[in-house]
Amino acid sequence: MNPMRNARIEKITLNIGAGKDQNKLDKAQLLLKHISGIDPVKTFTNKRIPSWGLRPGLPIGCKLTLRKEVAFELLKRLLEAKDHVLRESQFDGTGNISFGIPEYIDIPGVKYDPKIGIIGLQVCVTLERPGFRVKRRSLKRKKLGKKHDLTKEEAMEFMKKSFNVKIGESG
Repeated sequence: MNPMRNARIEKITLNIGAGKDQNKLDKAQLLLKHISGIDPVKTFTNKRIPSWGLRPGLPIGCKLTLRKEVAFELLKRLLEAKDHVLRESQFDGTGNISFGIPEYIDIPGVKYDPKIGIIGLQVCVTLERPGFRVKRRSLKRKKLGKKHDLTKEEAMEFMKKSFNVKIGESG
């Protein structure tokens, strides 16, 4: 098989939305640092929504991005928290996977911290093929053909082979 047709993990993004509660945001930042060892960045509102008490520039969540081997190892642990079962609806048409973990204590190797309490997080996995750099580089940027995009079926097959994931309804 052509090595340029193989799928790989481009990045994993961990995200926790805290709303306007700053105490919850501080706990969320502590949790992401605890899970990955990397400081997360805050996310800020862009819109004003008076009924929710939001205004532009207000921090409402935090996120972090992991790549390469660190991402691969963390994804193994995160999938164990989901018992290696994902639903077909968690895959989109372009090779992205998104799932939530309701309680961080389900992740192997992460102990309960009374300062944090019980918080969940969202995990987004971006898959791609080698050669996608051509779309993002600064010099001589080019478009890629539709054939180079990952399909939903190819993403599901990659997860089955690489992480022994079962696709179906979780219990």
